[in-house]
Order: sequence, then structure tokens, then C-alpha cells
Amino acid sequence: MSEYGEKEAKKGLNEPLPVIESFPNQFKGEEKRYRIHIEIPEYTSVCPKTGLPDFGEISIDYVPKDKCVELKSLKEYILAYRNLGIFYENAVNRIFEDFMNYIEPYALVIEGFFNPRGGIYTTVRREFGKL
Repeated sequence: MSEYGEKEAKKGLNEPLPVIESFPNQFKGEEKRYRIHIEIPEYTSVCPKTGLPDFGEISIDYVPKDKCVELKSLKEYILAYRNLGIFYENAVNRIFEDFMNYIEPYALVIEGFFNPRGGIYTTVRREFGKL
């Protein structure tokens, strides 16, 4: 049975991806907080072990602070995963960290719902703050 080392576990974490762009939030301040929900039903990437495609859905919920995500750039960012060898867990965590760095929301939840492989469904969730 083969084991993964640090090299395999880190695959896909440092490859360059498109920038997630934003626009100024027009409803700033504690009293004007609101939540945005985004669903990306056609997420794909490549399994770093088998080289086969992985399919799933990415769900993003966030409370904008000063910036809102520009959806075309988010689409281009997610499409860049199509040829990227990356584990599910790494994909969700990388999307989360990139979103936090570019958008800097009050709160954020990223969930990945991945299609079954070998009869096993996988869901990965990371969150920050209160929605």
C-alpha cells in the first residue's frame, strides 16, 4: 500500500490561479450587514493520485465587509481548478484562504460537496465568523 508524503499532500496548493476580483460594497456597516450565497454546481479538478477527474459542487456563503466578489472573476478562478491536481480537502481550504485574502468578509463558509468515488460521498467545510 502506498503512502503519501508532504510532496503529494501539498499538491495544488501553490500553483498560480486567477485573481478573485471585487467591487466596493455599497451597504457597509454593522447595521447594514447582509449575506450572499453562491453555488457553483460544476466544480472539477483532477485527483492527484489517479489523474482522473473529480466532480462536485462548491457553496460559498459570506457577509461582505468592504468588498463584494465579482462573479466573472470567481468563475474564472474556479475554472482554473479543472486541470489542477488537488485533493478535496486542499481545494476547499485553498478556495477559503484565497477568498479571505481577496474579499476580506465579516464571515465566510466554503463547502465542497464531492461526487462519490468508490461509493463514498465527501463533504468538506471551512468557516470563519458568524453568518
